Amino acid sequence: MKPNKSFVFAALLLIASMLLGSCAPAATPTAAPPVEQPTVAVEQPTAAVEPPTAEPMKITLAILHFSPIAGTTWSGAHDRGAKRLAAKYPDVTYVYRENVLPDQVNPFAEELIASGANIVIGNAEFIGLPLKDIADKYPNVYFGSILASDSTTKPNFIRFFPRQYQPLYLEGLIAGALTKTGNIGIVSAFPCVQVIRRQAGFILGVQDAAALLNKEINVYVKFAGNWFLPADEQAIAETLVDTYKVDVLTQQTDSGSPLDVAQKKGVWYVGKDMDIVGEYGWGDLNTVAVSFDTRWEVIYDKMIQEYMAGNMTPETILYPGMETTMTLADGTVEATVDLMNDHKIGIDAISPAALPSIPQEILDLVKQRREQMMAGTWDPFTAHELVSNGTGIELEGLPIPAAGTVVKAAGEVPTTEFLLGMFNFDVQGTTILK
Repeated sequence: MKPNKSFVFAALLLIASMLLGSCAPAATPTAAPPVEQPTVAVEQPTAAVEPPTAEPMKITLAILHFSPIAGTTWSGAHDRGAKRLAAKYPDVTYVYRENVLPDQVNPFAEELIASGANIVIGNAEFIGLPLKDIADKYPNVYFGSILASDSTTKPNFIRFFPRQYQPLYLEGLIAGALTKTGNIGIVSAFPCVQVIRRQAGFILGVQDAAALLNKEINVYVKFAGNWFLPADEQAIAETLVDTYKVDVLTQQTDSGSPLDVAQKKGVWYVGKDMDIVGEYGWGDLNTVAVSFDTRWEVIYDKMIQEYMAGNMTPETILYPGMETTMTLADGTVEATVDLMNDHKIGIDAISPAALPSIPQEILDLVKQRREQMMAGTWDPFTAHELVSNGTGIELEGLPIPAAGTVVKAAGEVPTTEFLLGMFNFDVQGTTILK
């Protein structure tokens, strides 16, 4: 059988192609793509990252003033103190209401708290006490009140008062030296522990001056019935000068009327609560023999420091005296209370016009006692026996001690509770006018 032509031809083509392929030059191999090497991350040094800092504590100090601020030594001193704190601390803001009535206290307080207030102060006891009724409602707020006789506290309801009787004692020494008629007058608000205690400090100073100088001195007190009654205060001051021959006048009230009378009548005036010549330009050194200055900021600064520290159970009775100080924004170190007149302090606060009438032994004693009180080593209420005059104010469960009763012996340290809440009698030698 003959082979198929198509098959033979296909076979020949296959053989030819194989022969050609074996004679062709070798093909150049294609380079393989590069193999990627794993990347090793090298950590570069970086600047240290500071942890986020805590926001500074913001304090809003709110004061409810019972009286006007302008033209008053009491509310004026509170206002000045709060402004000094706001100047010292960038994170402290001061807000206030003035002429506050008791039934306005808590509505005003809650309004101020809603606006950010976290320290709320009533700058008189009858203004401060209502705050205790809302203290539990706002546990993260400090509430503060002047302590005049009621000593109620709560964990966040703080009661406070400065030992103003200390510079008042020094003023009494000066007043006792200045009087030539032997008659000194006090225009006073009304009988209460706060008023009685402050007057007692002054009167003890007068009596020490009288003993040292062998003088007989009467101290007359007449009450106006309230703290800020300019017309009534003026009438009382005029009566004291015209009828009782007073030639040194002071006050436990808040208007400038007694000073006006002293200027008009040409008698010496002894100031309270503020350096009225230096701060307000009231009177001059021919009338104002000396004043004492109260720096409420020393007390408020302690509250601010406690609040900034997060202490929601602070000390609730604050009663600092001349031994306690703070530093203002300008570097001035000031005591809670001190003699001050025309921006001068201590013995230098006595008017140059008054100095010729003050014997050296009185000046030396003023200097000595001031230094001792600033060191915390002497106090008039510790050193002296406290003898009742038989007048004062009867408190619940605490009648006025009979005249001549030695309520506290000389050298015995009186308790804070006694001084702030139980000192309800005038000291012996006080004449209370009707």
